[in-house]
Amino acid sequence: MDLTVARKMIQKYVTGHGEFLKQALTADRYYNNLNDILFAPSRQEKEAKGDIENPMRTADNRIPMSFYSLLVDQKVSYLFTAPPLFDTHSDDVNKVITDTLGGGYASKIQELATNASNAGVGWLHYWIDENKKFQYAVVPSEEIIPIWSPKLSHDLLAVLRVYREYDDNGDAYKVYEYWNDRECEAYRIPESDETMDRLSPYSCFADFYNAGLSEADNQFIHNFGRVPFIPFRNNQRATSDLNKIKKLIDAYDKTLSGFMNDLEDIQEVIFILTNYGGEDLNEFLKNLKYYKTISVESAGTGDSSGVSTLNIDIPVEARDKMLEITRKAIFTMGQGVDPEQQGLDKTSGEAMKFVYSLLELKAGQMEVQFRMGFDELLHAILQHYGRDTAGIVQTWTRTSIKNDSDLVTMCSNSVGIVSNKTILSRHPFVDDPEAEAKQIEKERKEQDAQADPYGGDLDGKKDD
Repeated sequence: MDLTVARKMIQKYVTGHGEFLKQALTADRYYNNLNDILFAPSRQEKEAKGDIENPMRTADNRIPMSFYSLLVDQKVSYLFTAPPLFDTHSDDVNKVITDTLGGGYASKIQELATNASNAGVGWLHYWIDENKKFQYAVVPSEEIIPIWSPKLSHDLLAVLRVYREYDDNGDAYKVYEYWNDRECEAYRIPESDETMDRLSPYSCFADFYNAGLSEADNQFIHNFGRVPFIPFRNNQRATSDLNKIKKLIDAYDKTLSGFMNDLEDIQEVIFILTNYGGEDLNEFLKNLKYYKTISVESAGTGDSSGVSTLNIDIPVEARDKMLEITRKAIFTMGQGVDPEQQGLDKTSGEAMKFVYSLLELKAGQMEVQFRMGFDELLHAILQHYGRDTAGIVQTWTRTSIKNDSDLVTMCSNSVGIVSNKTILSRHPFVDDPEAEAKQIEKERKEQDAQADPYGGDLDGKKDD
C-alpha cells in the first residue's frame, strides 16, 4: 500500500473511532470501580473558582460503588464458569479442537466476554505459529477498528488495529496494522506526531510469524482467505452493559457520598453564644467541661444573653428510600440478580428460574452472538488441520444456584426418552459427559467380569 493511501485510510477510520473509544474506556473505568464521582471537582478546586457558599461544609467524600463490575462478573460467571463444549461426533476431531483451544481456553473466553460487556464487542485474533500450530488470543476492543461491507450481509472486509509500542530508547509510537482477507501491512508513527507526516512502514511480524513474510518488511501474507479477526458481540446492537445503568450508578454514588459528607460535617452540637463574657472559645469549652457553667453578660430586662444549641437534622429516611429505589433500579435495568435480595430460603427450582429471569435474558443475547463467533473460530481451526467442519454442536451450561434434586429427578425420568449422552450432559454431578460415559462403560465391564467366574463367555473366550 502506498504511504499516501495508507495515511488517508488511517486518518479516515481513526477519526470515526473516537466516540467508540470514549465509551469503551468509560465502561472499562467503571468496571475497575473508577466511577465519575472520583473525578468530580474537589473542594479546593471549587474554592479556587469561588463556588463555595457554605464554609461549614468541609467534607469531600467520594464513594464509588462497584455495581457495574458486579453485574458484568455475574453475567460472565453465569455463562462461562463452565465454558461451552463442542462436539463433532468424531473423537479425533474433538481431540483436535480440545488440544488447539488449550488449557487457557476458559480464561480467554471470560476475558473476551468481559471485553464485549464493556465495549459492546470483543475481538479474537488467530494465526499460525512457526510450528504450523493454530494459535489465538484476545485483543483489547479499544485497539480494533473494523471495516464492514455496506451490503446487507455486513461482512468484515478489513481490520485496522491501533496500539502503542515503545522502542529501545523508551520513545512511544502508534502502530497501525491493516489486515484484510489475504495480508497485513504495518506502519508506525511517533505518538507526538498528530499530522501523520512521519508515518513509515514498520516491520513487526518477525517475532510472531516466521512464515508468510513477503519481500516488503512491513507486509505479512496469511492466506486464511478471510480476515483473521472474529467479533464477539455483547448483544445484537453491540452495546455496552453500562449504557442502561450509568446514570443510576452516578445517582447512587452522589447520594451515598453526600450522606457521608453530612455525617462528617454535622457530627457535633453547635453552640450559639450571646453576650459571652469570656475572652476566647477555649475558656468557654474549659468552663463547660470542668465547671459545667459559663459566664455571660446581661444587658438587663428583655436581654437574650445566654447559650443555645443548634441541631441540624439529616433527612435519613428520605435518603434511605432514595438509595433503596436506586439500588433496585440498577439491578432491574442492569438485568442482574441482587445478592441482597431477600426471601430465597427454601426456594423451589421453578422459583429460582424466576429470580434469574432477567439475567437469563441478558445472557441469552450474548450466547446468540458468541455462538456465531465460536462457529467461525472452530471452522478456522478445522480448516487449518484439514478436518471436516460440518456438524459442530455447541453445549452451553449456566452456572447458578439450582435445586439439584429437581434436576436429578428430571434426569431419572428422562431415561428411555432421550439419549444417555444428553442426560449426562444435563446431570448436575457431571462436568465432562464424554469422560463420564467412558467411566460408566469401564465400571460396567468390571462388574460383568466379577459376575462371570470364568472371566469370559461360555466358550472361555475373554473380552478384548
